[in-house]
Amino acid sequence: MNRPLLHARLPKNVITIIKPLPKAGRIKLYIPYIMQGEREAFKKLNGSYYHPAQKLWSITNTAENKTILKKLFAGKFEVQDAMQSPAKIEKTVPSPKAQNALLANLKTLTLKGMSKHTINSYQSCLASFFAHFDAKDFETLSKNEIENYLYELLKTHRISEQKQNQIINAIKSYYEHTLGKDRAIYNIQRPKKAQTLPNVLSEEEVMRLINQPTNLKHKTILYTLYSAGLRLGELLNLRTQDIRSDDGYINIKGAKGKKDRQTVLSPTLLHLLRSYYREYKPSYWLFEGQSGGKYSATSVQSVFRKAVKESGCNAWATPHTLRHSFATHLMQAGTNLRYIQKALGHSSSKTTEIYTHVLN
Repeated sequence: MNRPLLHARLPKNVITIIKPLPKAGRIKLYIPYIMQGEREAFKKLNGSYYHPAQKLWSITNTAENKTILKKLFAGKFEVQDAMQSPAKIEKTVPSPKAQNALLANLKTLTLKGMSKHTINSYQSCLASFFAHFDAKDFETLSKNEIENYLYELLKTHRISEQKQNQIINAIKSYYEHTLGKDRAIYNIQRPKKAQTLPNVLSEEEVMRLINQPTNLKHKTILYTLYSAGLRLGELLNLRTQDIRSDDGYINIKGAKGKKDRQTVLSPTLLHLLRSYYREYKPSYWLFEGQSGGKYSATSVQSVFRKAVKESGCNAWATPHTLRHSFATHLMQAGTNLRYIQKALGHSSSKTTEIYTHVLN
């Protein structure tokens, strides 16, 4: 992850175009706030996007767009070299001692009923952690040694705040649950939580995107993600019996936090689902792969990326962006906050309230 530019050191009346690294998908640039006309002109370009955390704008990295930028900002820009990507954390073969520790941790996490995704994430983080401290006794590592390890990752690999928290969670889980250590002993310093807003698409962009596929299954998948406000995992876990057409809702089993909930089943989606069911006749899972079984996350992401590219929508959108857009559009239409909270499956209304900031 590249660090944000130090904007205070940049000229206040010059646009800074950051030279993209080889194979980079986007060209990033800094447009000073006082250059309002230039900002508005850039916003009208196809595929333009703003990154709030970095305070940078970006556009798809193509030869055509490079030419457009040079003409649009002629005499008003300078080119700056991009920061090199940080070194990747090397994967190593665990030693016998590390394998035993990982096996014990796997047993604990499995018995605690943690999700497969969480278990894989924690095991991956701990494999690197154990490799780093292989010459030491894992059980007697001090808080200071662990924080020095995290500091090294931040300086050498520039890991994100999300990755840092993920590693901390894995380490704390190992010491507190697998080894039964006192929580206070490993009260590891965490990064300050970033105040970021979710990315959303306009209603027009959403309609272009979800109507882009000509394949009925692909179109139905995108419609379901958006009109029911689902997470990707929730979509993949839908069974045919979860579509309660007579009662007008979709039943979500074992969602995040192992909670069940109900969400809206719109008439438009129901009509599309009936057409899809008649053509594909799924037996158990609502969306099945070609050889049966649950449809894969990578297949949905591939469908989504293709629809984004062909519809010309925001290139930084992800399948989860449709969930954010669902909530924002409901709030924009004046829907009760409590209803949106229940549809999304948020435990706290404060989580849902972030969409009021998106509207503002």
